[in-house]
Amino acid sequence: MKITDLLSIDSIEIGSSYKDKDELLKNAVKLMCRSGIINNEKKYLNSVLKREKESTTGVGNGIAIPHGRCKAVDKAGLAAIVLNKPVEYEALDNKPVELLFLIAAPEDKGNVHLEILSKLAMMLMDQEFTFKLKNSRTAEEFIRAIDEAEENKNAQIKEEIKSDKLILAVTACPTGIAHTYMAAEALEKAGKRLGISIKVETNGSGGAKNILTDEEIAACDGIIVAADKSVAMARFNGKKVIRTKVSDGIKIPDELI
Repeated sequence: MKITDLLSIDSIEIGSSYKDKDELLKNAVKLMCRSGIINNEKKYLNSVLKREKESTTGVGNGIAIPHGRCKAVDKAGLAAIVLNKPVEYEALDNKPVELLFLIAAPEDKGNVHLEILSKLAMMLMDQEFTFKLKNSRTAEEFIRAIDEAEENKNAQIKEEIKSDKLILAVTACPTGIAHTYMAAEALEKAGKRLGISIKVETNGSGGAKNILTDEEIAACDGIIVAADKSVAMARFNGKKVIRTKVSDGIKIPDELI
């Protein structure tokens, strides 16, 4: 499954203008409903607004990734809006939003769609990719940019950083759809920049992935826990640990490392 399998042409809006965050979110939900995967617009909107009250989904760099997971969603989907005038969104970096991806996730045990959505969240950490999306003139051009970026991502060979230092990390948030994976990607990129080996365990809606082993924990120089939900901490007894918000994993990865 590809990212664009979850995103239809009818659910992409280019060059829109909204007066505020509330109007933007309500219209994004209406856009999602065009895809035919929402069985109750009001319930889905309420789930999106409830998630927004927990913490902002404005992840910085002019991007917002609001999401709702509830019984009003029949199957996973995406909607996207490219704004011609940025909207104040109370984002992590306090900058207005120009690009919004809305996520719809069903309230079930399946996690295939979460893997796809986590890939999108990580891709959005690439500024060249987001520049292409923000400057797309048509929905077709928008989808092409995603397809190309996904192909490039799949073709990349993960670089091994050889370092005498090893940092471990855990990222997690209550919904585990976007912030978890964006924080992991930000920390991994920061480790590469700093020449420090890093391994990140993600604790999202599909369960823990890339789990830290006892051997890695024993050998590491320190552990970063960037989480807004409960994480098993006893395994880290005796190690240097920084405990912080998942948003800090996105905003200040270099500082944490």
